[in-house]
Amino acid sequence: MNTALSSPEITLVECPRDAMQGWPRLISTEQKVAYIDALLKVGFDVLDCGSFVSAKAIPQMADTREVLSRLTMGDSKTKLLVIVANLRGAEDAVQVNEVSYLGFPLSVSETFQQLNTKSSIRQSLAMLESMKELCDRNAKELVVYMSMGFGNPYGDAYSSHILLEWIKEVVSLGIQTISLADTVGIADPSLVKTVVQDVLGTWPNKHFGVHLHSTPDGIEDKLAAALEAGCTRFDGALMGIGGCPMSNNPLVGNMNTEVMISYLQQRKLKPNLDMSAFKACLTLAKDIFK
Repeated sequence: MNTALSSPEITLVECPRDAMQGWPRLISTEQKVAYIDALLKVGFDVLDCGSFVSAKAIPQMADTREVLSRLTMGDSKTKLLVIVANLRGAEDAVQVNEVSYLGFPLSVSETFQQLNTKSSIRQSLAMLESMKELCDRNAKELVVYMSMGFGNPYGDAYSSHILLEWIKEVVSLGIQTISLADTVGIADPSLVKTVVQDVLGTWPNKHFGVHLHSTPDGIEDKLAAALEAGCTRFDGALMGIGGCPMSNNPLVGNMNTEVMISYLQQRKLKPNLDMSAFKACLTLAKDIFK
């Protein structure tokens, strides 16, 4: 029996931020608060719930601070993560008590790093070092997303060796949690399995996850491949909403959380979710994303 498949230590990261940020209709602050409050009742390990980035760049996330201030955390054990793109955003994010994790996208593609954060990979690594120190001082954890971790559409050089070299630099900063992002949904299950195995084989004591994008018919195969490789941290979004516009394929969205939960529960890997609360979230999602 594959021991990776029998591991109960699955971390589920639900990503309403990724679903909302590119939605064509402005979602009201009230709807965001109601939706995230509902998600807090399900039992997800982490909610990627907002971002401290330029309002001009991502208008949908301009109210993140207000949304966070109005949440009802109650006795929820779910931790909140927000995305930052520069040190100023990180300085704002660490001031919010409700936030446990700051996520920073570091791309293997130089082109995409410039587009996404207006800085080079090397400059971003220097910024990461400052962010790590900032997070340590404020009792937050920095999570790094390796964007374009499975290849890119820009013609920039890519190989698993290049990915491992950049991860080595991230690990040297003391980062404990790293998520491999298939930003444009180009990885097939074989590549997912190979990359995850390479990374886990190199750093078995770090917490690696995957933030995959997929067409609806590819979700289970990619999930199975990552599980078989030993991955235990998975990002998803209800209804598979969200994704990267650079994929040039409207069917490529986030990993559908409903599909992932069903797949995991069939294998007794994530039994401790409140499915009644989850169904209520689905009802809200269908109203928001319509």
